[in-house]
Amino acid sequence: MTATAPLPPAASTSGADATLETLANNVQRTLDDVRGMPIDQRTRALALKDALEAFHKAGLTTIVRALKQDPRGKELLFELIDDPGVYALLSLHGIVKADVRTRVARVVENLRPYTQSHGGDVTLVDVTSDTVFVRLSGSCNGCSMSSVTLRNGIEEALKEQVPEITRIEVVPNEPDPTPGLVTLTRAPRGDGWVDGPLLDEVQEARPYRHEVADGRSVVILRLDGDITAYWNECAHMGLPIDGGMVDREARTITCPWHGFRFDCGTGECLSAPQAQLEALPVRVDGGRVQLRPV
Repeated sequence: MTATAPLPPAASTSGADATLETLANNVQRTLDDVRGMPIDQRTRALALKDALEAFHKAGLTTIVRALKQDPRGKELLFELIDDPGVYALLSLHGIVKADVRTRVARVVENLRPYTQSHGGDVTLVDVTSDTVFVRLSGSCNGCSMSSVTLRNGIEEALKEQVPEITRIEVVPNEPDPTPGLVTLTRAPRGDGWVDGPLLDEVQEARPYRHEVADGRSVVILRLDGDITAYWNECAHMGLPIDGGMVDREARTITCPWHGFRFDCGTGECLSAPQAQLEALPVRVDGGRVQLRPV
C-alpha cells in the first residue's frame, strides 16, 4: 500500500473568509512567481493554468446557459452577477462582458498614464455605434510627430481591445463646451453654485460626466425625475464610475472596473457597506442643472 503525503494546511488568506482583493492579490502574486521560473517550468505551469481555466469556463458556461433558460434561474443569475466576486469570475472567462461604452472608458482611463507621461492627456467625449470621440490636450493636441505617435497609439489600443470600434474621431479643443463632457463654470450669483448642463441633456438612466475646473469630474444621474450628483470616483479604488451601467428598476449604478454596486439616490455601496460615493448638492434652476462642488 502506497503512503499518501498529508495535505498542507489551508492558507488563512484563501477561502470564503478572505476578501476579494486578498484573493486577487494571491492569484497575481502566484502568477508573478510562475513568470519568474525557468522557461521550461514556466511553460508547463502556464499550460496547466490555461487548461484549468478552459475546464472551469466550460462548466461555468453550462451553468449560466441553464440558468438563462428558466425565468427564476435568469433572475438568480442577475442577482449573482451583482456580487463583485461572481462578476469578476464570469468576466475573467468572458462569459459576462461590459457594454461597449464601459469597455472604451476602461481603455481610455488605462491610456491616461501613458499620454500624461508624454506631456498630454486624453478624455473620452462620447461613443456612438462604432465610433469613439476623444479630446486630446497638451502635446497630444497638434501636428508634431510626437502627437501623431500618441494619437496612433490611442487608436491602436482602442481598436485592439474593443473590436466593435472601427473609427476614432478627435474632438477639437474649443472654448465652447461639448455635450456629454462639459466644463462647469461659476454661476454669476456668487453663492457657490456652478452651472452644469441643461436638464434635457442629461438622459434618463445614463451617467453624465462633467469636468470641473480643478481637473476632477462629476457624474450626474437622472432617474424618474430625480437628479443626483457625485464625485466621479468609485469608493472602492477611486476610479471613474461614469462608464458604469444603471439599473432603473433597482435604482443602482455598477462600477465598470470591479463591479461594486451603488444606490443612485444615496450613494450607498451595496457591495461593501463601509464604502460610499461622495455626493454634491444639486438643483435644477431654469431648466439647467446646477451643482455646488465646494
